[in-house]
Amino acid sequence: MNEDNYHAVKTDNGWGTRREGASRIGKEFATQREAWNDTREKAKRSGGEAFLHGEDGKIRERNTYPRSRDKFPPRG
Repeated sequence: MNEDNYHAVKTDNGWGTRREGASRIGKEFATQREAWNDTREKAKRSGGEAFLHGEDGKIRERNTYPRSRDKFPPRG
């Protein structure tokens, strides 16, 4: 279990984002696309992975966002 990972999952009311290991949905959305976009942004900020689940609960896609180890990242 890695708390830097986030999942986009089907909910009773649409789609939601959930941090790995959490029992509750953090944020809910009307569409899977909105939930997936939010999940990827959270994973990028945390340096973790984003997981997109289908309606059946199986993982359809995953993206990894490693933490930057650059001591002098470019500005901008």
